[in-house]
Amino acid sequence: MKIKKAELAASCATASQFPKDGLPEVAFLGRSNVGKSSLLNKLVSRKKLARTSSTPGKTRLIHFFLAELEPVTLLLADLPGYGWARVSRKERESWQGLIESYLDGRPTLRAGILLQDLRRDFTEDETLLLEWLAERNVRPLIALTKCDKLKPMRRAQRVKTLKAEVAKFAATRGLDIPVIATSSSSGQGIDDLWRAVLAEL
Repeated sequence: MKIKKAELAASCATASQFPKDGLPEVAFLGRSNVGKSSLLNKLVSRKKLARTSSTPGKTRLIHFFLAELEPVTLLLADLPGYGWARVSRKERESWQGLIESYLDGRPTLRAGILLQDLRRDFTEDETLLLEWLAERNVRPLIALTKCDKLKPMRRAQRVKTLKAEVAKFAATRGLDIPVIATSSSSGQGIDDLWRAVLAEL
């Protein structure tokens, strides 16, 4: 995938600051420290466009990145992670309100990519988020991250297990949810993820 241009378009603390240019958008969601910023950087072939950190909760605003590809221009929205970020409950609640105001009111939002660490199991948080997206007609996609952290045989087992869990969940709700194994280090799955994203635009 040829990336002609990639840049930060906006960093927003409130809904009133969200971009109003009407470009199609794709949201990146997941637990704190799941690798959203790293994967986003790999997708746009930039090393430091989205800030990365080993400290959970680094992303505290919604950051919109403009990505200009050969066939299309779109916005990639990097949302604050949920889970065990080391911040106050009040701040976590403010993040939740910001995230929900975005996901609930963006007619330009085409898909929500849920990032899931390959080494971790799905929890109620992930299934509720998938249901929440589906109820709002936001196409859910799943990117399994950090696949390079496991040896090939173990990696294949985990991918098979998680894909089966997603298929079972999706079937009970009449959904079709693509699951793509990725690595921001090796580049595994990056082209596949782009193809899945572009199919929703």
